[in-house]
Amino acid sequence: MKKHFLTLMVACLFISCQKPNEIKITKIEGSPKYENSKILGVDLNLDEELEFSFELENYELGIQTPRDFEYTLANSVKGQHIHLIINNDPYSAHYSQKFKKKLSNGNNVILAFLSRSYHESVKNKNAFLFTQYGDGEKINLDQEFLFYSRPKGVYSGKDTEKLLLDFYLINTNISPNGNKVRATINETVFLIDNWAPYYIEGLPKGRVDIKLELIDPSGNLIDSPFNPSLRSVTLE
Repeated sequence: MKKHFLTLMVACLFISCQKPNEIKITKIEGSPKYENSKILGVDLNLDEELEFSFELENYELGIQTPRDFEYTLANSVKGQHIHLIINNDPYSAHYSQKFKKKLSNGNNVILAFLSRSYHESVKNKNAFLFTQYGDGEKINLDQEFLFYSRPKGVYSGKDTEKLLLDFYLINTNISPNGNKVRATINETVFLIDNWAPYYIEGLPKGRVDIKLELIDPSGNLIDSPFNPSLRSVTLE
């Protein structure tokens, strides 16, 4: 009886000392590079909504991104698309080269970039459009910018195991000795010095808060529009 009691105590101590899942991020490898894919231009026409008409090269919308690596990321059944971000608000996904979008009053800072079917951005120098449109005071588009992309929305089932962390940089680079992105996921802080997509793992169910900050080599927040970015997603 005494032996069984000691065994039970040891088992209980082992369970109580185990740490809960720790949040971690891991660089994603294996996506097709799309180094020659381009947004060649866009026509903008304003009626009640702003009509976008994109001209693309070496990129097909509406197909599933070919992949030769194992992944469990949330994937759009509609295929590859364009992420459209206005004033760093959550993006809208568009699966054709021509679409309309309602803008808010005043000046609108517009970022559009090519996205794989699993929402990972294409990060070559020709894969994005960056402009501003509308009335109101214009901003200097030559500043350094960080735009939030993923994760977004509500995740359930297998999609909660690995979330895509992805962002878009304009007029800046990040490196071990230069600028960095500081990602705070709930209360866990990561310093990112390589512009790449990342898996987020070990997240608890429920609400997850994410903050992305573009910082200088000394760790100071860079004074630029939309910095930092704050988002919340839900894991069911």
